[in-house]
Amino acid sequence: MSDYDFDTLQLHAGQESADPSTKARAVPIYATSSFTFDDAETAADVFSGKQKGNQYGRMHNPTVQAFTDRLVALEGGKGGVALSSGQAATTTILFALARPGTNFVVSKELFGGTFAVARKLLEPWGSKFIAVEPQPEAVAAAIDENTVGVWLESIANPSCSVPDIAAIAEIAHAQGVPLIVDNTWGCGGYICQPITLGADIVMHSATKWIGGHGTFIGGAVIDAGSFEWGAERFPAFHQKDPRGKTYLDKGGDAPFSARAYDLGLFTMGMTLSPHSAFLALQGLETLSLRVQRSCDSALELAQWLEKHPAIKRVIYPGLTSHSSHMVAKHTLQHGFGAVLSFETHDLETAKAFLDNVKLVSHLANIGDAKTVVINPWTTTHASLSEEAKRGAGVSPELIRLSVGLESVKDLKADIAQALTALKVV
Repeated sequence: MSDYDFDTLQLHAGQESADPSTKARAVPIYATSSFTFDDAETAADVFSGKQKGNQYGRMHNPTVQAFTDRLVALEGGKGGVALSSGQAATTTILFALARPGTNFVVSKELFGGTFAVARKLLEPWGSKFIAVEPQPEAVAAAIDENTVGVWLESIANPSCSVPDIAAIAEIAHAQGVPLIVDNTWGCGGYICQPITLGADIVMHSATKWIGGHGTFIGGAVIDAGSFEWGAERFPAFHQKDPRGKTYLDKGGDAPFSARAYDLGLFTMGMTLSPHSAFLALQGLETLSLRVQRSCDSALELAQWLEKHPAIKRVIYPGLTSHSSHMVAKHTLQHGFGAVLSFETHDLETAKAFLDNVKLVSHLANIGDAKTVVINPWTTTHASLSEEAKRGAGVSPELIRLSVGLESVKDLKADIAQALTALKVV
């Protein structure tokens, strides 16, 4: 379906016709742990990979596969794997590439949960993160012969900085290293399509804009099919399994997907439920409509807040005051994202603001149809050191606002009353 536009793919990719057995137009929820085989030979062929088919629910499910195929189409990839959470996707990617003695060059503004995988799992095992400014020069200087991946976010959380993905991809590739982009804030490929800019692996927390309604937890890994995994730097990809096959043999155009499937699903069992996959599919069907509305509202709110006397600073790449504004203009499309951050006077003022909002929800999520708000210093990034928090663009007085689908007029009124109640204006 590659000839279709994004708006069509988000409705039809992964299910090009009605369900063959029931003629259901919506993708059914295949709530089953296992699948029957026509005969013993078919079972053996499915398990050996000679024939396509569903082995077992931990690794295979038609509902989950439809979601995977649709997201791969939206991101322009060659293959992918859906998993039980964004954190599961992160863990799968890291362990698909890491081994003792290796390192990842990462943006110092990465999501705190990504750093947690490094601190609690990778580093004790002997692989480490080298955190740098998400700038081409800093990335180039940090890559060495032991680097197995460069990791960025399309829009950083919560600093909203936008890296020059194309320039960093060129630097990484020149040294034989793949570029990994967490595109959660890129909204399923609608705001940012990292593969078109040179990324080799894209990941998502599908919990956010892909689902769009705060109803499930899920994640995904997309393989661009563009990287040469047979290099000596990546021995796992050309080692033979007991059947004599490598991931290069099994993966076809998407060998990284084959390894991610093997580790994330077959080995670690981080399986996305068919019900969650169904909810993700429902979310994708309205993705562009929801995200466009949220991005338009976020820009209007950012411009309004920038003039509000109770606000010290507004952080949004759609504003000319943001350091990433010019990069964002050629890296993002359809808008500048659906999240903005702003600073109040101090931590106590930030907490009081959270206690005063009425329409806006105070919770630890983003990408919801409802507008949500939080203070990252005391919540989402609380486990990081003060130095790491500030390096990620998090200050005590920072408020992160994920803009939903409400009327902008009503959102302004709620934010205004919450600020007025602080008696700082």
